[in-house]
Amino acid sequence: MRADARRNYERLLAEARTAFTAHGTDASLEDIARRAGVGIGTLYRHFPNRTALMSAVFQGEVDGLLTRSRELLASPEPCRALVDWLRAIVAHASTYRGLSRALMAAQTDEASALSRCSLPMRDAGSRLLGRAQQAGAVRADVDIADLMQLTNAISLAVEQSPDDPGLADRLLMLTLSGLKAVPAGD
Repeated sequence: MRADARRNYERLLAEARTAFTAHGTDASLEDIARRAGVGIGTLYRHFPNRTALMSAVFQGEVDGLLTRSRELLASPEPCRALVDWLRAIVAHASTYRGLSRALMAAQTDEASALSRCSLPMRDAGSRLLGRAQQAGAVRADVDIADLMQLTNAISLAVEQSPDDPGLADRLLMLTLSGLKAVPAGD
């Protein structure tokens, strides 16, 4: 990428991150381009659609969540590691109004630019879930796709209830109560 194109790309990402934080993922692409000091055509040359821009904006945070998942694989408490990682996902998704909804849609659309984010997240979550299942802390029939959808649904609920700071933890704990393995004979 030429130096000026690289600068435009970086300004677009910075302005998109600011706009998505302030106004949600439905923020005006025209406003993002204008604030970055470029035309809408330049935005579309770099990002052919909204989901491509969202994917680029969130990639750094997704990389951080993936790094955190690898760290948590060494945890001596597999269930706590899974919960900690799910909390981090909820915190990330709740930062941007509309992201949870977009991630839920990307789960079923592997052609979406957001699937570049969601597929590695699903793989990382699958490893953490597998450890929790092997430890007997989570039922064997729990599927990572369902767990990711539940996590996104929790993020969506948190997004809709900004005045309730404890909601995410309560909903995660409620979800995990339903995931717990029941000892044989109970």
